[in-house]
Amino acid sequence: MSTQQPIRVLLADDQRLVRSAFAMLVDTAPDMEVVGEAGTGRQAVELARSARADLVVMDIRMPDLDGIEATQRIAADEDMAGVKVLVLTTYDTDEYVIDALRAGASGFLVKDTRPAALLEAIRTIAAGEALLSPGPTSRLIARVLRAPRADIPASFVTNGLAVLSVRERQVLALVARGLNNAEVGDVLGLSPLTAKTHVSRIMGKLCARDRVQLVIAAYEAGLVTPGSAPGGAPGNGVCSS
Repeated sequence: MSTQQPIRVLLADDQRLVRSAFAMLVDTAPDMEVVGEAGTGRQAVELARSARADLVVMDIRMPDLDGIEATQRIAADEDMAGVKVLVLTTYDTDEYVIDALRAGASGFLVKDTRPAALLEAIRTIAAGEALLSPGPTSRLIARVLRAPRADIPASFVTNGLAVLSVRERQVLALVARGLNNAEVGDVLGLSPLTAKTHVSRIMGKLCARDRVQLVIAAYEAGLVTPGSAPGGAPGNGVCSS
C-alpha cells in the first residue's frame, strides 16, 4: 500500500451543484481528497490557508472576490507558497484566464473537460508542472502577444531561442501546442522523464518561470503559430539572469 499523502483539493465555485459534482469526482480518486468547498473568492483564499490545501480548483467568476484576485492573493502569500491553482474557464473568458495565469495560476482547463482529464490535470499541477488546455491555448497566447504586458521569459528578450538545440526547439514547439511531458515523449520517441528533462533545461536556458512563459516565448519567436506544425533550427547563446 502506498504511503504517499493524498493531494488535498479545495473546490472554489459559486455554484453549489458544480462544487458537489467536482467533489464526487475527486473523491473517486484514491490519491486525492476534497478538504473544503468555497462559494466566493474570499472564502477560497481563507480555506486554502486554513485547510492546508495542496491545490485549488478555481472558478473565475465568483462573488465577493473573483477567481483572478483570489489566485493573486494565494500566490502572493508566503504562507501558501506550496498551494497550486488550477483555473477552470469557458471559451468566452479568455482574457480572464490570461490575467489568472499572470496572477500565479499554474494552468487552466475548460469546464467541459472530461472527468478523467480533470483528475489528471490535478495530478500534473500538484506534481509541480504547469498545464495548458490544448484547445484554447493558441487563442490565449495570441491575445497575450497583442497585449502591452506580454509576459516574456527574462533571457528571451536578449537571446531569443538561440540558446536552444534542434531537439529543444522541437520540445518547445510541442509544449506550446499544449502537450504534457508524456505526450511530448510519445511524439518524439522519448521517455516522459527525458521529455521532462528537456523541458527543465529549456526553462533554465530561457530563464522561464513556468510552462506558460515557454508557450508565450514560442509564439513570440514564431516557432509556432496557431495551427502550425513544430519546427526550429539550432543556435547558441547563454541565459543571463
